[in-house]
Amino acid sequence: MITTWNPIREIADLHERLNAMVEGAAPTDGATSSFVPPVDVYEDENAIVLKLEVPGMKADDIDIRMENNKLQVRGERKFESEQKQENFLRVERRYGTFLRSFTLPSTIDGEKIEAGYVDGVLTITLAKRPEAQPKQIKVNANARAQKTIEA
Repeated sequence: MITTWNPIREIADLHERLNAMVEGAAPTDGATSSFVPPVDVYEDENAIVLKLEVPGMKADDIDIRMENNKLQVRGERKFESEQKQENFLRVERRYGTFLRSFTLPSTIDGEKIEAGYVDGVLTITLAKRPEAQPKQIKVNANARAQKTIEA
């Protein structure tokens, strides 16, 4: 008997097994666990900006610390419900604590860090040191650059 290999079926089987593992690990009774909020990081000439999705949290539940060029963001999303836990048919949102840690370049000014929280998005702006920011040199059209001649 010849058995043909079907890569599509192999991928589908793997997908089903991974889903079963994830569903088995997810708390179904409202118990706390850990979660990892997604983050976007981008840079412009003045700063590095991090945006973390942490909906359903209060600003007081978020702790941001900077030490030795390492930024740590930690928090806890609490399972708060007026319903009895046995009344839930499904709980898919993640609750519990999280910790995200970012190693920052030495171009960041540790004294100029700002954080804001709007509509479930935590925005952290890390200003760059003045010497790390680009400088524009103005060109004077009526003058020549002076040369230094060493004897």
